[in-house]
Amino acid sequence: MAKAKRTLKWQRDPEGMRLRILEAAKQEFSAHGLAGARVDRIAAKAGANKRMLYYHVGNKDELYLAVLEGAYDKIRSEERGLDLEHLEPPEAIRRLIEFTWNYFLRNPEFLSLLQTENLARAKHLKRSTKVKSMHSPFVEMIRTVVRRGVDSGDFQVAVDPVQLYISIAGLCFFYLSNSATLSVIFGRDLLDKKAKDERLAHMVGLVLAALTGQSVALFEIAKAPKSRATVAQTV
Repeated sequence: MAKAKRTLKWQRDPEGMRLRILEAAKQEFSAHGLAGARVDRIAAKAGANKRMLYYHVGNKDELYLAVLEGAYDKIRSEERGLDLEHLEPPEAIRRLIEFTWNYFLRNPEFLSLLQTENLARAKHLKRSTKVKSMHSPFVEMIRTVVRRGVDSGDFQVAVDPVQLYISIAGLCFFYLSNSATLSVIFGRDLLDKKAKDERLAHMVGLVLAALTGQSVALFEIAKAPKSRATVAQTV
């Protein structure tokens, strides 16, 4: 009887079942990597069985790629909601840095998935037919902000938007992915609130100083308003 009820639920809500499978798989892959992940555990967490999992998504490699694509789609979708086009260029870059930092903090599984796929030399991501198209509008959005900044005189040079984003993501990613070892080496807790606030201010100052030609100190002193930080947390 219980099995029949689960089957009926699956048939009534196939999309809901697919989403539950993908969420369970994201948690499993981020915790154990691709090699250590187990399809049985994913199915159990999703309230499914292997047959349902294979029907809705595919085998383990296909499931992993679907999780990767979903992870990239989620962050790109939230970035589109930042409304950078309607902000002054320096404020737009500040908001992008704040968002990236807070997104990484709120989604540690995203960082784990990136580390797993980089260890695999992007073997699975290369098979994706979706990821590249997700990034083109995002790159163009940053390019537009930079061009507006140069035209307005706020920025000194029209930097490559891809290089700029990689620099922003790298400043956030390295700090968080290596916080355990760095905390031991430098004798401070890099994940306490004060340290994280200082890191965000430093990153904003560093990037805006490079773009504007002004002193890093000018931007580090100007702390982000609480209202903006709250928005970044809830986007």
